[in-house]
Amino acid sequence: MAAVTLAGSLAGLSPSATEAEPARAAGPQVSTFTLDNGLEVVVIPDRRAPVVTHMVWYKVGSADEPRGVSGIAHFLEHLMFKGTAKNPAGAFSKQVAELGGQENAFTSFDYTSYFQRVAKEHLATVMAFEADRMTGLVLTDEVVNPERDVVLEERRSRVDGDPSSQLSEAVAATLFVNHPYGTPIIGWQHEIEKLSREDALAFYKRFYTPNNAILVIAGDVDADEVKKLAADTYGKVERRADPGPRLRPTEPEPRAARRVSLSDPRVTQPSISKQFLAPSYETAAGDEAYALDLAAQILGGGVTSRVYRSLVVEKGVAASAGAWYQGDALDDGRFAIYGSPRGAATLREVEAALDETIARFLEEGPTDGELERAKTRLVADTIYAQDSQATLARIYGASLATGGTVADVQNWPAKIRAVTAEEVRAAVRAVLDPRRSVTGELVGAKAPAARPAAEARP
Repeated sequence: MAAVTLAGSLAGLSPSATEAEPARAAGPQVSTFTLDNGLEVVVIPDRRAPVVTHMVWYKVGSADEPRGVSGIAHFLEHLMFKGTAKNPAGAFSKQVAELGGQENAFTSFDYTSYFQRVAKEHLATVMAFEADRMTGLVLTDEVVNPERDVVLEERRSRVDGDPSSQLSEAVAATLFVNHPYGTPIIGWQHEIEKLSREDALAFYKRFYTPNNAILVIAGDVDADEVKKLAADTYGKVERRADPGPRLRPTEPEPRAARRVSLSDPRVTQPSISKQFLAPSYETAAGDEAYALDLAAQILGGGVTSRVYRSLVVEKGVAASAGAWYQGDALDDGRFAIYGSPRGAATLREVEAALDETIARFLEEGPTDGELERAKTRLVADTIYAQDSQATLARIYGASLATGGTVADVQNWPAKIRAVTAEEVRAAVRAVLDPRRSVTGELVGAKAPAARPAAEARP
């Protein structure tokens, strides 16, 4: 399930919070049903304004691409705006704009999503448009080839022109030696250059089918209303393929710590990070993923976290420092801890301080106060998420697209509340093993690369 989830209840919060807002404490009354063609539908009522967020999630992302055609999932996302036989290029976007709505799309490793936000009376319109391009996309070389150049320029500007993005790609490729998470979502340049109309259509016909999609509607609607609209639009789309199980290569158990260093004259602020291969909510045993979420919050979640206090406040060797956990993946994810040196401090000093913080945490574990503060912050985040209709839709869509359920989302706060200090320490001990790590260094062209602390000892 997604690592950032919606609170289905406020169990464990102060009595005043639950008594003052009983509706929010109960969470949205989410409904689900499946059309005859296999399309899964999720309805999240939100009566605060007469608007709706309409999202279609395809259970396919860059990690599902055939070898040799990296970037095809993201490329097809671009091409989906090029029109169908019924609605020529630009017609859908023009209609959404005329209705005063918003639209966009995004591709991740595990899913691709298209969404619109419109007044509730226009929901049927966007549903009809989106259902049409589920199977009606028309592509020609005259459309495909220029758009491929657009994607290549996007890669040049976002990756090739950004040293930190280049390092991120190198670290991911080193951490995931066998799994496709090591391939960038946008794709490798030499493979993007070869993507063709035939590649796009083959990917489209295999994965863009109602039985491989989730429709999420959040807003001023009810389940019966959405069910009728969905039957009249998406229900008429026939399933045209069976994508089959999502079989991906498994990452072998890491046996050696690895190191990646990138030097570039454009770097003005050096940085260092340690990324560890970590189980996700989908692959973790028991409640380990909940413990890792809390560990990331305690170690590096803001100015009161251990890493920030130690490196920035107490030692003064870092200008910034923190930690994060990527648990919302279909397969194993990542746990990271990072810092950037301050003043005359070196990357070596920052790294030593990071290692010391980890070692101390493994020895002591979290205090009762740290654990309670982390739980309160994480649960509060899920409550605040209910204030954004689009965020609600994204939470449920991402969770269901990566193997989670509505119950997983709604039970998440209670599961977080139940984690013990020893479970947090055990999870960190299992994951933050140097053999599971890749250390990434970003330095200026003239700055010496930091050496591992072990090499510096007599």
